[in-house]
Parts: sequence; structure tokens; C-alpha cells
Amino acid sequence: MVGYDPKADGRNNSKFQVAAAGSMSGLVTRALISPLDIIKIRFQLQIERLSRNDPGAKYHGILQATKQILQEEGPTAFWKGHIPAQILSVGYGAVQFLSFEMLTELVHGADLYDNHEFSVHFVCGGLAACVATLAVHPVDVLRTRFAAQGEPRVYKTLRDAVVTMFRTEGPMVFYKGLSPTMISIFPYAGLQFSCYTSLKHSYEWLLPAEGKKSENLKNLLCGSGAGVISKTLTYPLDLFKKRLQVGGFEHARATFGQVRSYGGLLDCAKQMLQDEGALGFFKGLSPSLLKAAVSTGLIFSWYELFCNIFHCMKKPDRMR
Repeated sequence: MVGYDPKADGRNNSKFQVAAAGSMSGLVTRALISPLDIIKIRFQLQIERLSRNDPGAKYHGILQATKQILQEEGPTAFWKGHIPAQILSVGYGAVQFLSFEMLTELVHGADLYDNHEFSVHFVCGGLAACVATLAVHPVDVLRTRFAAQGEPRVYKTLRDAVVTMFRTEGPMVFYKGLSPTMISIFPYAGLQFSCYTSLKHSYEWLLPAEGKKSENLKNLLCGSGAGVISKTLTYPLDLFKKRLQVGGFEHARATFGQVRSYGGLLDCAKQMLQDEGALGFFKGLSPSLLKAAVSTGLIFSWYELFCNIFHCMKKPDRMR
């Protein structure tokens, strides 16, 4: 159901339904995984080692970070920046899945699909994600700023954040971190879509379908596997993106420990290697993998579920 399939006949949904399914899957998933995203961002932005042995480290583990954020900022802290995050997820999901549908349909029309499913899904998934990223990147910057700030808050509302950032840092602030984002999102999303398809084929080969009851579980497990593989291989670039997105925002992170200013992607990588070592490139990997497994699994399973619902809604119309 993910991507265009000419063999499906009436199973293919309209472009509007594809976009709607992508939006709704993003909305539901974002609401569920927001706490993991907050912890991941806090880990990524911490200069000190994620270790109890570093006296300056504010966070050193998922459970410890959860407890500390809860004590210092309250339960709502796990949904800081949730409004821009939801706008991001809804918009990204719609554009990504619609673009992927249109690109795979274009490839099928050019007779380039046969025997190249993995590579086609990799390229189409990567391109679809790039289009979606360009559309929603400013919202991603806002989401990161909200998630990164402690108490007292620098930005009180979404409107306050937009006005303040534009006035103090200029319009290009909304595209900070775009370079590593675009570099990382192509292979990350490409691997998500291609691995998801391959894992589904492997799952069906190992465990032949036993009816619709196992369909949702299959989609969830294969999506989770695809999320872990893609996140592990592209993680450092996601970390660089987060560091660059909070550039010029150092004053709001004074209570979190050391802060750094970076002159760009290469300077960020160089400083991190010097100050934090090679392992610094994988700070926050554990919550990121957990988040990737949960979010990617949910995104694909919810997307396929909503597509099936739309398909079932079309059945009565065809019978009239």
C-alpha cells in the first residue's frame, strides 16, 4: 500500500487520500513519541559526556533524564514545542507520502520498476523526503528551539518565537541546519522506504500471511526495523543539524552546561571531534533508536491503516 502499485487496480487511493493518510499518521505518531524526541534533543545538544563520571553532565541516561526533566520542568516539558512539532509532522507526512506515491507512479510509467524495487524505493523515498524537508524545515527549527530551552522559557508562544527569531537573527534563522538535514534526509528516508519494503517481503516469506489479523503487526515490526537501520547509518548528521539549529540561542542553554558556537557543518564536526571525541557523534543514539523504532513503525502502520480505511470507504460507492 506504500507507493503506487499498478497491479492493485482499485486498491490505489486518490492523491488527496494519500496526503490525508500521511498527515494523520504523522499527527498520531508525533503525539505518542514526543517525550522520546525531547530527551533525544537534550542529549544531542549536551556538550559534556553522557556519563555519571562527568561532573558537569546534566543528563547521562534515559531514565535519569526523564526523572530530572520531570522534577525540574514538570510533565508538560515532554511536549515542549508540540504545536510546531505537530505542524511539522502533519505537513511532512502529507508531502512525503504524496511525493513518494507520485514518484513511484512516474517510475512505473517509465517501465523502470521491475527487478529494481529496492533502489527505486530508496531514490523515490529520498527525493520525497527532500521535498517534504524543504517545505517544513522552518517549523523544525522552531520545534528544536522550544525543545531545547529550559526554565524560564525564552519563547512563550509560537508567535513570540517567530517574531523574536526573525527580529534578532534574520529570516535565514529558519533554515539553520538545512545543509546536514538535506544531506542526511535523503539516505535516511530512502533506507526507511526501501528497507520497509524489503523487510515486508522477508516477513511474508518467513511467515506466510494468515489473514488480516497479522497485517498491522507486520507493518509495525517492519517499520520499526527500517527505522533502526536508517537511523543508525545516518545518525551523526542528525546530531549536527540539531547543534546548528540552536546557534545564536546559547543564552537559553546556560543552565544545561557548556555551550558552543559553530561556523557551519564542517566546523561543527571538527569542534565536536576535538572536544567530545568520535563517540560524541553518537550522543543520544539510544533514545534516537528507540524513537526511530517506535515512530517509523507507527508511521508506516498508521499510514497503511488509514489507506485501508479510505479504501473500505470507497467500496460502498462502487457498489451503488
